[in-house]
Amino acid sequence: MRKLLITIKYDGTAYHGWQVQQNAITVQEEFQNAVEKVFGKRLDVRGCSRTDSGVHANMYCLTLDTDMNISDEGVVMALNTKLPRDISALSCKEVAADFHPRYSCKTKEYVYKIYNGKIRDPFCDKYAYHYRFPLDADYLNSEAKHFLGTHDYSGFCSVKSDVEDTVRTITKAQVKRYGDFVIFTFEGDGFLYNMVRIMVGTLLFVSEGKIKAGELADVIDSKERTRAGKTAPPHGLYLNKVNY
Repeated sequence: MRKLLITIKYDGTAYHGWQVQQNAITVQEEFQNAVEKVFGKRLDVRGCSRTDSGVHANMYCLTLDTDMNISDEGVVMALNTKLPRDISALSCKEVAADFHPRYSCKTKEYVYKIYNGKIRDPFCDKYAYHYRFPLDADYLNSEAKHFLGTHDYSGFCSVKSDVEDTVRTITKAQVKRYGDFVIFTFEGDGFLYNMVRIMVGTLLFVSEGKIKAGELADVIDSKERTRAGKTAPPHGLYLNKVNY
């Protein structure tokens, strides 16, 4: 039996996130449908993360077990003939039997894209959050450094989450401007449900003066959801990189 690690990317616009759900189309279901056509049976597919409805992935990792002797390149080519056009298989390699796409992960990197032009761009509408008010990326970048390190992120988690351990270590928190786009990048050993979107929304509160300069550290330490910012919309969020 071989365990294959497959890397994919997808446009999450049409999907209710990664994980299979009743009465909703998900990326996992579509991928399992393609796997069944390629391997002749419905295999168990395990993913590296849950993503919300409308969230995208530049790099998403998953595993499956098979006894078929098909080359890595052959797996990629075959899957791409069966997958819908908004999901692409990028690579495939064999890994150890005890490898887990989620628990073997060291860090994940998320990117959030804001289109900061005054007029909405219809070509960005599904892939970046249109925020028309001025953003000082350098100022937000300096404030974002308060997220670095190990903190209890109870205040940066959706109330729907049932996770008991809310301590996470963030190793990258930066904000950069590229023309009309402002890109937020966060890397850490793990993220809570809606955590990145709340981090972005909180930095927007900083920009709006609802959280004063230097107060972000206190907001984090308070562990109170009501003190953090709004949850930014899902369509600006991308799972960008998974590091093993």
